[in-house]
Amino acid sequence: MLPTPGLTIEQPRTALVFTDLQNDFLCPSGAVWGLVKESLAANQAAENIEALLRAARDGGYPVFLSPHYYYPSDRDWVAPGGAIEVMMRRLGAAARKGPLTLAGFDGSGADWPERFKPYLKACDTIIASPHKVYGTASNDLVLQLRKRRIEKVILAGPVGNLCVEAHLRDFLEQGFEVAMVRDATAGVSNEEGDGYQAALVNFRFLAHALWTTEEAVRLMREASASTGAARAVSEPRPAA
Repeated sequence: MLPTPGLTIEQPRTALVFTDLQNDFLCPSGAVWGLVKESLAANQAAENIEALLRAARDGGYPVFLSPHYYYPSDRDWVAPGGAIEVMMRRLGAAARKGPLTLAGFDGSGADWPERFKPYLKACDTIIASPHKVYGTASNDLVLQLRKRRIEKVILAGPVGNLCVEAHLRDFLEQGFEVAMVRDATAGVSNEEGDGYQAALVNFRFLAHALWTTEEAVRLMREASASTGAARAVSEPRPAA
């Protein structure tokens, strides 16, 4: 039996982090949708991601997004990529017209799903620079977390066995505590087997905690309520 280290949510040292929270991965019109749609539906992942965002908004938790963007200059890469890298390029996934323009961005595959935008606008949302392959090595997400003194991460995203797992491994190497949300993610499968189930196996091996969305939301609410009560006690009452 594996031990369960667990993760205690503490404000303001805990953040909600998503990879690839974008139309290409989460919407039927998306370039990658066909690869993950069955797994997303089985987990009700979009609904669960929305529940996590709602809990972050209500509890005052910061939300960090690690997007997947490809600019026209990225088409000039000559170094060979792995299988999914090649597929992403063929599908034209997460494409933007350039790093200094939002032309054509609204409603594109690189944009956020409309259902999530009200929460992202209401939350303290930090958008990291894009990761170009799977993990955090090519973006500034870890720096953004460090600069906020974030030490604990609640992690989710649509492609559990690729970008989500890569971020998990990077966070652990950087000394973060990580709780995975098992039903706010999905997986890409191939002839070797079910990518989502493979991700769950590794989440259990690697993460400090493996929660359902219901558990994560409850724990986030309890922690924010506890912090609010402690703050109310510590603040001096106004003079009569």
